[in-house]
Amino acid sequence: MARVMNWQLGREMSYWYPESRPNKQFAAVFDTNKCIACQTCTLACKTTWTSGRGQEYMLWNNVESKPYGFYPLAWDLKLLESLEGGKWTGRKYEGQTIFEQAPAGERVLGWRPESQDYAYPNVGEDDCTGQIDGGASMAMPHMNWFFYLARICNHCTYPACLASCPRGSIYKRPEDGIVLVDQGRCRGYQECVKGCPYKKIFFNPMTGTSEKCIACFPKVEQGIQPQCFVNCIGKIRLAGWISKPENAKPENPIDYLVHVKKIALPLFPQFGLEPNVYYIPPVHVPTSFTRQMFGPGVDDAIKAYRNAKNDPDLASLLCLFGSSEMVMPRWKRQGDTVSGLDEKGNTLVKVPMNEPVHVRAAYDKLYQISRTNCP
Repeated sequence: MARVMNWQLGREMSYWYPESRPNKQFAAVFDTNKCIACQTCTLACKTTWTSGRGQEYMLWNNVESKPYGFYPLAWDLKLLESLEGGKWTGRKYEGQTIFEQAPAGERVLGWRPESQDYAYPNVGEDDCTGQIDGGASMAMPHMNWFFYLARICNHCTYPACLASCPRGSIYKRPEDGIVLVDQGRCRGYQECVKGCPYKKIFFNPMTGTSEKCIACFPKVEQGIQPQCFVNCIGKIRLAGWISKPENAKPENPIDYLVHVKKIALPLFPQFGLEPNVYYIPPVHVPTSFTRQMFGPGVDDAIKAYRNAKNDPDLASLLCLFGSSEMVMPRWKRQGDTVSGLDEKGNTLVKVPMNEPVHVRAAYDKLYQISRTNCP
């Protein structure tokens, strides 16, 4: 195995292939504090990509209620148990990744779900961690909580699906880092399904090949964000490109959120894949839970996010989420307005930081009616 640098772990690690980063890497930031689990993203993806035979159970995009929601069942708990949770010293991961802990003769530590594991896509939905008893007060973090976790393929820098495929049918596109399956080479061994810790690759029994999220690359090639992004009701998503930490560009929205402000964190970085979908962690959840899910930067990320009201740059950038269907590789703030820009600096969209508020009188004298609580 080769030795590669995983900046999310703060150290080198073992991987099946030498480090080979694409010319630029597709990435995204999801704000969990805005997600309302309307599942519009799930339906947008489903109706676009997985409406065929053999794809009935496939959800390339799904939204889970944590801590009790899983699709497939227990997709994260089984690996966390095998890794014994993992150990961090500061920002450095001292435990073993799924590549380093792979059994003899295996490329990746993994497991293959049974068909029954896919039978409960709404398990744990809106299930709270306990009951609210009479007289209990509201405090932060909440004593009883749940939150929504929207998930797509992470288009990892070190994909486990790619590493585990004996046919070499999975590859990262050099132009954008999107991970795809060459179905002409795939023979349906399902080693990729077993290897992916996020369980975001699926086997189609009708075609005998694997299928997965393609980040809507036909749209990305035209500078348009994927379907699940542009259809998001809560405006929780922002797609773009990410650099390595040492090459971070503050004018790049993803770099600013991930590397500069550090409020967006990877999902289970201890698995070792260097995933490229990042999450702003929920502010109301005990960090003893979210620290295991998003790594040791959770406390600082929540502090910075809650301080956004005093940070005009960060507050303005958060306003760009869901403001345009176009990928915005650059951004800038001018006063109380934030602009999303293309690579050449041309303005794609302008958004005010503060929307005008109009308070109508409760009683309309002209029409002699009360309109309190009326839209």
